[in-house]
Amino acid sequence: MSDADALLVKRSQKGDKRAFEILVRRYQGRVASVVSRLVSDPQKVQDLTQESFLKAYRALTKFRGDASFYTWIYRIAINTAKNHLLSKERTIPISNMELEDADRVSSHTRNSDTPEQQLLRSEMMDVLQAVLEELSPTMKRAILLRDLEGLTYEEIAEVMECPIGTVRSRIFRGRQEIIGRMRKYMGSGGKGAPEPTG
Repeated sequence: MSDADALLVKRSQKGDKRAFEILVRRYQGRVASVVSRLVSDPQKVQDLTQESFLKAYRALTKFRGDASFYTWIYRIAINTAKNHLLSKERTIPISNMELEDADRVSSHTRNSDTPEQQLLRSEMMDVLQAVLEELSPTMKRAILLRDLEGLTYEEIAEVMECPIGTVRSRIFRGRQEIIGRMRKYMGSGGKGAPEPTG
């Protein structure tokens, strides 16, 4: 963390609102840019950016300076935007997951708009959501950050505070598990959710 940021944070922690306002002005553009990658509505981007700084201000006493102030506010912004997306109950579109096998499995659902095909597609998304819930928390979070929020591996490593290799491994293993479960589901004729894994 730069000396200037360290001084501003220290003063902010002592109740100097002017110092925190300087930090906001210094980083609000970068924070808004991060949020805008995940949320398209400009008004909502502004709201979430303000919410991120408000959360940071309230939690400022917990900031120890182990990372830079920007890294810290970046994580807060990512989590704030993620919570907003999850509150809308969004699911991960299979097409966005870059899973060739999953695309092949579901290819026959894309060429018809009959009620039966629409029902099958809906059931598949329900199963996909159920499979995601059964992944380990770290694996699920890595996949959500990559495939729903569009973060790079480097950004995910920073947010999750782990090596890039670990991020790649979690995403690869998570995707493989999803593919396997979806294949099992389709192999059973699309009836019911997959059986829980041990």
